[in-house]
Amino acid sequence: MIKVTQFADPSGTETTAQLRVCLPFDERKKSRLRTTAETGEPLGLMLPRGHILRDGTRLLDETGRVILVQAASETVSTVTSADPHQVLRAAYHLGNRHVPLQIGAGWLRYQHDHVLDAMVAGLGLTVTVEQAPFEPEDGAYAGGHAHSHGGGHHEH
Repeated sequence: MIKVTQFADPSGTETTAQLRVCLPFDERKKSRLRTTAETGEPLGLMLPRGHILRDGTRLLDETGRVILVQAASETVSTVTSADPHQVLRAAYHLGNRHVPLQIGAGWLRYQHDHVLDAMVAGLGLTVTVEQAPFEPEDGAYAGGHAHSHGGGHHEH
């Protein structure tokens, strides 16, 4: 198994990928993963924690080859409405349940869940279950948050 331990330099010269790996979101959010390249070659991802592998991310294996990560199609629910206010309401209710959401122009997408589908449909929106890549928002604290938890805070 080939070890993959680092990200390719996005501004570097490693532009052409020698290998591709196609992964659903639940696997792209793991820092430790055994998977297989499209060639059938076994790969062991041992990456720094706290990173989500996005579609188009480039990694380096232990031999220096560039591996392109692709978001696999998976079963998702896509929510739409002609009324933008309804889409915002759905985003609020789904966010209140800490559901990872992909947000597009006039639509929302989450990993398919029939209970969430029923809730959103009950709010008056259209829910379409389909196969599509899932790329949710990173969230408010993606990559760590900027303030310290040390003794620098002063209470008044």
